[in-house]
Amino acid sequence: MSLPEIGVWELSLTLIPVLFVGMIFWQWKLPLKDLIVATLRMVVQLLLIGFLLVYLFKQDDWWLGLVLMGFMLIISGWIAMRPLLNKTRQHFTQLSISLLLGCGFILILILVAVLKLEPWYQPRYVIPLAGMLLANTMNGLSLAGERFQSELEQKKTLLDARNAAFNTAMIPQINSLLAVGLVALPGMMTGQILSGVSPLIAVRYQIIIMAAILCSAAFSVAVYLVMRVKEMVATNR
Repeated sequence: MSLPEIGVWELSLTLIPVLFVGMIFWQWKLPLKDLIVATLRMVVQLLLIGFLLVYLFKQDDWWLGLVLMGFMLIISGWIAMRPLLNKTRQHFTQLSISLLLGCGFILILILVAVLKLEPWYQPRYVIPLAGMLLANTMNGLSLAGERFQSELEQKKTLLDARNAAFNTAMIPQINSLLAVGLVALPGMMTGQILSGVSPLIAVRYQIIIMAAILCSAAFSVAVYLVMRVKEMVATNR
């Protein structure tokens, strides 16, 4: 079984409901511009990355994949910092280092020890996996950063603020683990099943991904909060 090919018309049909979402924004006098820009960016960005990945997979050069991953890391750090009040270069560096250490460790573990790929740095495997880890981890970092600052503003101790921030960042990850298979089938697993892969094989891969996302988020958030606490102690705040 192979996936049915999606034409331009079929693809455009999926975007029609976005118009109704826009009507809700307009009727309720919400910022419609954000929805329009986000939707257009989503389409353009995915089309561009699709063409880029086709090129990368044909070349199979490790350094091209490394460059793209570096770009993804920088963007992830910027997006993680976007909702936070502290937008200094030092804070961006802390977020980026946290992403690099947490996601990098888990990514290499999966590629080398779990999947045992030869060579392990093939872009067709590295880039999709890195993207999933970075996307989920940056959300955890944003939640942790926001909660950490909020706790400090309420005059909580650094350790209490750290613990509360870590717990907040882990809530979406824990909820995902509880819901998977009962409330929702993850996108990767659904895609594999639709393409004809045995559900039992798809389940194994999904377990790997879910565990990897949980651990990369936890490690990255922990590294980030340790750096934040040390920074606050060093500045006597």
